[in-house]
Amino acid sequence: MPCALCSADAPLSSFAVTGGPDGASVEICGICEAQINGTPEPDHWRALASTMWSENPATQVMAARMLARLADQDWARDLADQLWLDDDTRAWAENLPQASDHKDSNGVPLAQGDTVVLIKDLPVKGGGFTAKRGTAVHRISLVADNPAHIEGRVEGQRIVILTEFVKKR
Repeated sequence: MPCALCSADAPLSSFAVTGGPDGASVEICGICEAQINGTPEPDHWRALASTMWSENPATQVMAARMLARLADQDWARDLADQLWLDDDTRAWAENLPQASDHKDSNGVPLAQGDTVVLIKDLPVKGGGFTAKRGTAVHRISLVADNPAHIEGRVEGQRIVILTEFVKKR
């Protein structure tokens, strides 16, 4: 079976395609994986001209993302202009994790949807209760304009929590 992206006949490994359905992946060669995670060599990716038309949405997403990374190449811009994706697949291709300045008490980066644990009892102003140490806060939201704040639901109430009082689970 050839690589889903470059069509090379080489040993393949499963590569997770993030930002879309859980467990979505493509079978790619080691060269493609190394260049996805590092600096892409433009000539290696010319095979996208044919593989971008795959019926597998995960392959289409990876092709779109690589063409976007190679936008400084005329041929890649032309291919990206030709690539048609349905609305859901296009949204998936554009759903890349964004870098965040939000960090927990140990300096570990936090992302939207993470689960954190409180490291200190925190009195909740206006809530009339204390959020106890060890409480897990699931599916946090990042406060966009303040990297020291996150939001989460504790005891059924949505509260703002300082990142210095949480650790990522």
